[in-house]
Amino acid sequence: MGTPLPKTGPAPVLPATDPLRWKALVFIALAQLMVVLDATIVNIALPWAQRDLGISDGNKQWVITAYALAFGGLLLFGGRIADLWGRKRTFVTGLLGFAFASALGGAAQGEAMMLGARALQGMFGALLAPAALSLLAVMFTDAKERAKAFGIYGAIAGGGGAVGLILGGFLTEYLNWRWTFFVNIPFAIIAAVGAYFVVREPAGSRNRSSLDIPGVVLSTLGLVSLVYGFTRAESNGWSDAVTVGMFVASAVALLAFVLTESKVRSPLLPLRVLLDRNRGGVYLSLGLAVIAMFGLFLFLTYYLQVVRGFSPVTTGFAFLPMIVGMITGSTQIGARLMTRVRPRLLMGPGFLVAALGMLLLTQLKVDSSYPALVLPAQLLLGLGMGTAFMPAMSLATHGVEPRDAGVASAMVNTSQQVGGAIGTALLNTIAASATTAYVASHAAGAADPKLLQAQAMVNGYTHAIWWAVGILVAAATIALTRINTGVPGGGSLKASGSTVGAEDEVAVPVVAH
Repeated sequence: MGTPLPKTGPAPVLPATDPLRWKALVFIALAQLMVVLDATIVNIALPWAQRDLGISDGNKQWVITAYALAFGGLLLFGGRIADLWGRKRTFVTGLLGFAFASALGGAAQGEAMMLGARALQGMFGALLAPAALSLLAVMFTDAKERAKAFGIYGAIAGGGGAVGLILGGFLTEYLNWRWTFFVNIPFAIIAAVGAYFVVREPAGSRNRSSLDIPGVVLSTLGLVSLVYGFTRAESNGWSDAVTVGMFVASAVALLAFVLTESKVRSPLLPLRVLLDRNRGGVYLSLGLAVIAMFGLFLFLTYYLQVVRGFSPVTTGFAFLPMIVGMITGSTQIGARLMTRVRPRLLMGPGFLVAALGMLLLTQLKVDSSYPALVLPAQLLLGLGMGTAFMPAMSLATHGVEPRDAGVASAMVNTSQQVGGAIGTALLNTIAASATTAYVASHAAGAADPKLLQAQAMVNGYTHAIWWAVGILVAAATIALTRINTGVPGGGSLKASGSTVGAEDEVAVPVVAH
């Protein structure tokens, strides 16, 4: 027998493992924590800021809305900038810009300065958030390491809002509302400096195609109109002419956006990102779950503070069981099982466990026991959401081409942002209607007006929470029926975005160009 002939052609090149990837994760996670904290920390401080700055009751919602509109409207643009300009550069720029905007907010001397600072925070947040998630997507290519990294990221994304309530309560009660802005500055600077030195973006993962200006304009107009429509519906009602006009404008702009993206050469959001069955299922189920979660934060905060009389700090600590559940579900259940169990078998049951926790909260009464009812409900919610969020965050960018990682990551954030706007408006409207109806039907025989008002508020919360239960069941159904990818393999991701190993190449298809 002769000597075997050498194989022809070059060996397949796999991406080199970045030795600094775990250090990079620390700073990426810190930045994500800052962005998520900001979503709830300002809510605690808003009454004090409103009083000091002379913001009218009619305009106080704009402290929240200005941030939400800029953040939600510019996320897709921010994701595309990350793909074009480089994720590391976009990430560091977003952090430094967020720190500057936070300093402006903390130093605000009037309404206009505060609203401008919040809009700036939203703009830089829209750069920062998709860059952070897409960096994880391109840096962690081994299936088991990816599971651990996204477990940590998912725990922060899910539990950070509750941490914000604790921190916001401490800062507002013991320092000053301005510190709810100033606290972002050290977070941002530490994360930016750390990222500058340890983040190594893989070569060849940028998308240097020309920027799709019509897509930027149409997506921004569509998303801003949608978020503002839901925000306005909460305060002005669903039949308000401007509210209806916003929804119509959003539908027209987003339809035109989809048509534009199907025809232009270098689309802002390549439809291949959305049309993948698994990613589409993740975006939809995650958006629905966030609707339920945002409603819960809102109602539990009001229940504990207004009905039960908890202080801001005590209210924040009352959310600790949910944070513990989130971290446990994400890092100990989701991350450990992700390489052994199909994602839908983590996401579907996870959302159902969260729905069970929400179901417990439908039994709330004015004098319900926190240890007997609220605490176990929060633990179930946290465990379920943490278990589901972890594979969802990973799957949303898994199998996507590296040059599309930024916009795919932006879609995750967009589904959460839009879900949050819908959840706040929809569930608050349902609660308010039920509260009004309860007062009207029980006013005649009420001996204690204050007790009647408390009972009416709790009745409103439980009505809305029943809807949240149904929404979580719908999220679970979508996850179980739409997501059909297999167990992630143990190999690394190829540069094309598909996975090494026959199992994953079949299980996680990449939509053809």
